[in-house]
Amino acid sequence: MFPKNFFFGVSLSGFQFEMGGKDAVDDKSDWFLWVRDPVNISSGLVSGDLPEDGPDYWNRYKEDNEIIKDLNMNAVRIGIEWSRIFPTSTTDIDVDVKRNGDSITEVTIDKVALEKLRKRANKDAIKRYRQIMEDIKSKGLHLIVNLNHFTLPIWLHNPLEVRRYGVENSKKSGWFNSEAVVEFAKYAAVVAAEFGDLVDEWSTMNEPQVVSSLGYIQVKAGFPPAYPSFEAFVKTMVNQAQAHARAYDVIKSITSKPVGLIYSFSPVYPADSESAKAVEKAMYFQNYWFMDMITFGKIGKIFENSEEVREDMGRKLDFIGVNYYTRMVVKSVDSFPGWQVLGGYGYGCAPSSKSLDGYLTSEFGWEVYPRGLYDISKAIYDRYGLSMIVTENGIADSTDSIRSYFIVAHLKYLGKALKDGIDVKGYLHWSLIDNYEWAQGFSKKFGLVYVDLKTKKRCLRPSAIVFSKIIEERSVNKFESSVPY
Repeated sequence: MFPKNFFFGVSLSGFQFEMGGKDAVDDKSDWFLWVRDPVNISSGLVSGDLPEDGPDYWNRYKEDNEIIKDLNMNAVRIGIEWSRIFPTSTTDIDVDVKRNGDSITEVTIDKVALEKLRKRANKDAIKRYRQIMEDIKSKGLHLIVNLNHFTLPIWLHNPLEVRRYGVENSKKSGWFNSEAVVEFAKYAAVVAAEFGDLVDEWSTMNEPQVVSSLGYIQVKAGFPPAYPSFEAFVKTMVNQAQAHARAYDVIKSITSKPVGLIYSFSPVYPADSESAKAVEKAMYFQNYWFMDMITFGKIGKIFENSEEVREDMGRKLDFIGVNYYTRMVVKSVDSFPGWQVLGGYGYGCAPSSKSLDGYLTSEFGWEVYPRGLYDISKAIYDRYGLSMIVTENGIADSTDSIRSYFIVAHLKYLGKALKDGIDVKGYLHWSLIDNYEWAQGFSKKFGLVYVDLKTKKRCLRPSAIVFSKIIEERSVNKFESSVPY
């Protein structure tokens, strides 16, 4: 079912996994500030759990990388924390920037500027990340490195300041400020120069729409800055797309390795026969609007029949990282934006229950809908024609009662995608070990491996063995008869 060169592995990020041990704390990011804010904790916006109590991948990477190898995996995706590399600002280091209003059309970093940036970078952080990557490569694993997974340095984004004074009035407004595009290109240049000899594939960022939508629209989700503003949502989305494009250019000037972007995709299905138009609009908004910017160079107006074409933004992807968890079901409505997401399906279910269609749900309340991985992979491939890697697919399941079924069923549909000619190069499960799940803290267990957060002891869950056997067999045939999907 799966060819020998197919990548099987896991994904990890920086902030969610690194802290938890001696000298592992990174206190220079917006999220570190955000999750310990007394107002956020007392209001229940965040859990009160702290990332410095986490699984400590920063110090225990050799043990965890060995588990990856022992489970027959051949690939891993890790993240780098911008705030570790640059705990202090880089805005005073000049680079050549071409602008057209808020549009950053080109960033060129010459040797002199790059050398200044490398001198500014935290040498201890670079040393440790290099040790982690060297250990991964020593185990024969394919290495994908992601540069940005939600977090920003505090010198670039102070969410408490944004919430107090307004996003328009804060100098540290993160992706709302187009200067963040320039700073991200600087960061990308240093990381590419420092680790280009070890990395097999690059991803600039993970799930940019989550940063914008949960930060500025769904403000009760617990993401910084929890500041309701549709204008800020749109602007931060466009600026993240610009940041990707400029980082793509900079990385490509240093290395020839593939550069992609990781996006959270959700296939959209109609609630009834009258909802076809709603599906079309929701699919564009949820899955295509951002991706069209960095593939076709089309800056869509979202809900209007007009768009801006940016030649400097197009053709900035070598592959697409597909994060898939569940689907959306929508119905048509006359009011803006033309569709309504229905509860009881997808992300809108009760935890540890069943959806309205009878599918099991996770402890997060996310509907287990394996067919959606096939449907969204086909839709993405038909639209963009680029190779894909499933870079996240997993379930919050502390008892490990569903995870094995979850993996088998999703891989069954991924095998169908391969059979139908869809170019998927690999499957990376989220995740290897239990981690810090953002505003939810440690309450949601996504790991194939259980972690005792007090002792940091790792213990394989049964699903890890199932996943390992599937990799060994390169097939789910021995398991699929037991899966109720």
